[in-house]
Amino acid sequence: MPLEKPDSNPPLISIVDDDAAVRVSTLRLLGWSGFRAEAFSSAEEFLRSEFLAQTACLLLDVRMPGMGGLELQQRLTEIGRQIPIVFLSARASEEEEQCALRAGAVAFLRKPASKEILLKAVQSVFEPPDKHQ
Repeated sequence: MPLEKPDSNPPLISIVDDDAAVRVSTLRLLGWSGFRAEAFSSAEEFLRSEFLAQTACLLLDVRMPGMGGLELQQRLTEIGRQIPIVFLSARASEEEEQCALRAGAVAFLRKPASKEILLKAVQSVFEPPDKHQ
């Protein structure tokens, strides 16, 4: 199933993960799929970046040194920045997963997620709401 390409000004997807291999492979996958992507090694780095305001979707790890993904999700809500979030985690508990979803996460994927599942979750952020009806 071919992935629909975003328009000529693709949305920015920000990846926040302390695992460098995950950041690099996800950047490549998103770029190959027609998205613009930026990667950050910590939640704090993302919050300080110029890309916070441009981010249309956030791929976010749960457990990281310093501020974790759930705390970043809460911080974004507090500052009024509603960014669709797809969580990626290898070690999150069921409680953490439920907390993320209750707080509005689009999806919660377990690492290693397949390329197809990851792209489907990201693509769902940009589909019109009536597409599934």
